[in-house]
Amino acid sequence: MEQITVEANPREDRGKNAARRMRRAGQVPAVLYGGEGGSITLAVNTKQLAAIMRSESGHNTIFKVKLPTGEQPAMLRDWQVDPVLGSLLHVDLLRVAMDVRMRVLVPVHTFGEPQGVKLQGGIFEMVTRGVEIECLPSDIPGEIRVDISELMIGKQLRAGDLPLDATKVKLVTDPQRVVAHVVALRAEEEKPAEAVAAEAAAPAEPEVIKKGKKEAEEGEEGAAPAAEEKGKK
Repeated sequence: MEQITVEANPREDRGKNAARRMRRAGQVPAVLYGGEGGSITLAVNTKQLAAIMRSESGHNTIFKVKLPTGEQPAMLRDWQVDPVLGSLLHVDLLRVAMDVRMRVLVPVHTFGEPQGVKLQGGIFEMVTRGVEIECLPSDIPGEIRVDISELMIGKQLRAGDLPLDATKVKLVTDPQRVVAHVVALRAEEEKPAEAVAAEAAAPAEPEVIKKGKKEAEEGEEGAAPAAEEKGKK
């Protein structure tokens, strides 16, 4: 596994103004905690952290934090991003003991075209996009890839089916949890015979026409008594 190093320096200045100056200088405020040491506030290289976040292993990447006093293995635990600019505002770094097993969430990626889609016309659905595992930091996979080519309609890929090395990795997620499946297309509900007959019938007259016809009929009914009254006179 390639060793990644992130440069950092302890920081004394606090507050928003100090943080802005730090970001302009290409650094981001950070805190390093966990393990046997206490919490340390740091100024960390922004580009190096951003490269880690964009990598395949992402937040599960184990890297070395390079301090004036030495290097310490760590990983990203949490971070804040500017909602408008998308730039890093603050990061939390967790110390990692390389000889202690830890729990992490690892993404699941599938490949291949399911037979249930190709031959049976079904729909493939991803239900769970990540599973929790327990292992040593050096054994954390960047992702779990699984071939779904043999998946048929009605068949499910469960967490327990994922290709994990049981000698190194322990599955924490429920083995019965559905990760992906292929389902049949939902057939449209058949319409009642009455609805079909109604649709086949001639369309009704527009409201404007009905209204005009009604007014005309009322006019004729009113005109008849008036004519009779005129004849009597």
